[in-house]
Amino acid sequence: MMQFRELVTNSRSYRRFDGSYPVSEEVIRDLVELACYTPSAKNLQPLKFIPVCDPETAALLYPLLSWAGYLADWPGPAEGERPPAYIVMLGDKEISQDFGPDSGIAAQTILLGATASGLGGCIIAALDRNRIKELLKIPERFSILLVLALGKPQETVVIDQMTDQESVRYYRDRYGVHHVPKRMLDEVLLKFH
Repeated sequence: MMQFRELVTNSRSYRRFDGSYPVSEEVIRDLVELACYTPSAKNLQPLKFIPVCDPETAALLYPLLSWAGYLADWPGPAEGERPPAYIVMLGDKEISQDFGPDSGIAAQTILLGATASGLGGCIIAALDRNRIKELLKIPERFSILLVLALGKPQETVVIDQMTDQESVRYYRDRYGVHHVPKRMLDEVLLKFH
């Protein structure tokens, strides 16, 4: 059983997956169920989710997502490295107009659940929302908030300690290892006397 600290540090944004490793709708159901138990502003619970795990729909969804903005020369995962499944997170505007805190809490919980089950994922907010609405026939009452890409990670992602003078930009080294600079505790834990 993974300790919580290890679970958090292993839950990275993965962008390359074993495309041959399927993620079933049952697995997605289990992950989305975790989001049902998370805190929600005013307990309104306005989030809804669309599972995408059939290869045809996943292939149509893929080009509607933007991948790794800091890696300008990388067009996204190659064929065979693309996520086999996605969860499209929606906000039900008939329940609430504010989805901010709920969406982040739910997305992180789902990815922690994915990590605990040997999977990984990436939260994607740069989306072609109009074309996704058309593809998935999403009614107007729903806002598309995020897409979570899911699969078996096929890349190494490491956390690099950074100082406040260093860049926050993630990068890949010459071996293909994905480096993510993170601010450390002494920089973010403040006291004002």
